[in-house]
Amino acid sequence: MTNKRKRPTIPRETLGKPSKWRLQHGGVGPAVRDADPDTGTPVQHHRTVDTLGVMLEHNTITPEMHEAGCIFRTQFRTASLDGMRTTQLIRMPGGLGDTLTERQASARRRIAAVMEMMGGPDTATGSCLWHVVGLECSVREWAMRRGWNGKPIPPPQGQGILIGALGVLAAHYGLVRRGADARVGEAAYEPA
Repeated sequence: MTNKRKRPTIPRETLGKPSKWRLQHGGVGPAVRDADPDTGTPVQHHRTVDTLGVMLEHNTITPEMHEAGCIFRTQFRTASLDGMRTTQLIRMPGGLGDTLTERQASARRRIAAVMEMMGGPDTATGSCLWHVVGLECSVREWAMRRGWNGKPIPPPQGQGILIGALGVLAAHYGLVRRGADARVGEAAYEPA
């Protein structure tokens, strides 16, 4: 009689939890149950730590700058400018294809106004807002890959560009007074 060895079973990851790969790339908050705005079905979101949240925790940006970034990100998502497209599982005969809703068109106008105020998407601040806040790339990834006009810049300089863009954005959204002293880390810095 031969000895049969049992194959070791490979543990499967549950889909209700973040994968090992995701966990090695930063913190993941507890799962939040919510309703899908379009269908109303319950969904479960795992919140990840974002660039703006980390910068706020480290006192690199003010709460007003963080709020301005969150407003811009929300408008960017509403405008469907993230480039991720999905196809309809059920195709309607005689359908017109992907048409913009009034909400998306309004959000696109607001994003266009912000980009025009920043000098356009080809400027350092416009490109940084688009990629880091809108598309949620990391500052390092944007600085090394895209940078300014396609030229790589050092990541600390990229972070400075993001801080400047968020300060202007906070003033644009009326979160700080124009001309007000919006220096970051005022309390921590005391002149000698």
